[in-house]
Amino acid sequence: MQRTIGMIGAMDTKGAEFAFLKGEIERKGFRVRVFDTGVIGEPGLAPDIGRETIAEAGGASLAELVAQGDRGKAMLAMAAGAAKVVPEAVHRGEIDGLIGMGGTAGTAVASSAMRALPVGFPKLIVSTVAAGDTRGYIGTKDIVMMPAVVDVAGVNRISRQIFSRAAGAICGMAEADAAGGRDKRLIAASMFGNTTSCVERARSRLEGEDTEVLVFHCTGVGGQTLESLVEGGYISGVLDITTTEWADEIAGGVFAAGRERGDAAARRGIPQVIVPGCVDMVNFHARETVPERYADRNLYVWNSNITLMRTTAEENARIGAILAEKANASVGPVAFLLPLGGVSLLDSPGQPFWDPAADRACFDAIKRHVKSGIPVHEMDCNINDPAFADRAAELLLAMLSGRPQA
Repeated sequence: MQRTIGMIGAMDTKGAEFAFLKGEIERKGFRVRVFDTGVIGEPGLAPDIGRETIAEAGGASLAELVAQGDRGKAMLAMAAGAAKVVPEAVHRGEIDGLIGMGGTAGTAVASSAMRALPVGFPKLIVSTVAAGDTRGYIGTKDIVMMPAVVDVAGVNRISRQIFSRAAGAICGMAEADAAGGRDKRLIAASMFGNTTSCVERARSRLEGEDTEVLVFHCTGVGGQTLESLVEGGYISGVLDITTTEWADEIAGGVFAAGRERGDAAARRGIPQVIVPGCVDMVNFHARETVPERYADRNLYVWNSNITLMRTTAEENARIGAILAEKANASVGPVAFLLPLGGVSLLDSPGQPFWDPAADRACFDAIKRHVKSGIPVHEMDCNINDPAFADRAAELLLAMLSGRPQA
């Protein structure tokens, strides 16, 4: 079966480059379906999906965008339209992979469409911004970014090699079928260095019960990715052992995941066990990056790039109230499990973040704000004790099977 690669970008300013790329893809035996997001001049490469269609899908009139001459507004409209038009083409089975290229604008538009596609669908961008911080383009999806090396401005000795390799890469991705095997129930678990022992033991227990556990490192994007997969319908249950991203959210740390953290499971009714894991710490980068207002706080240098700040009782109470609010919105089974002997490796007797009063502020806020009917289980041990991990796994397994919680 002949496969089809979608090619997205401005066919006016980058027409020659896309024409070369199209030829390279077709030379490998693939068809090409062209999505034109240009707004400046006439397309140099005939599109299959025209710019008028994409602009309209983005809530704009192409004629008005051209007349206004506002490049920023035009790019926002085309990005919004691409994020609607391309997924529709994928849903209809019209393309088997998507490739784009450009500078900041072309990358923004192409990545907008790619972030709207499922995980596993082949997506690649040849970009001048492929080095450095690409989080704004990639988001939580598996987008491959290939450095353009030189600007995407003409076909020359260097760009010819880059474009040819990019064509080979997207064709190879489209041809590579996922390895076979029987799919098990997917469980999402949140983890941090300070909860690794707990999550690893719980994962071992869960994977003995016909489940597969995906572990997400709670660095902001980790929590966002967890939410994305839950929202996408991939996940059967959530073991939210590590809710530390809320500490960063309220205190300005570098690993915040946004105010939507925890919404997806609640909205979809996915069974979840919630633990206030690592809510004792806010994350900053190197010691000198900690804001001056926190100079007198309890700080711990975890490594040369990460400095941890112990949360206060007031901050923990805010986190507890937020966790309860998220649980209250759930339309499915949910339960809390509280480790009275500390919420992290550093929050245990003799360790630098041991502060039972601050922990209690979080626990009390959860119990005070959670609605009737949501169980709150307490264990007199640290979060990393084997018994705690076993209990967390058992609670989730009970929810998944519809059994009463012990």
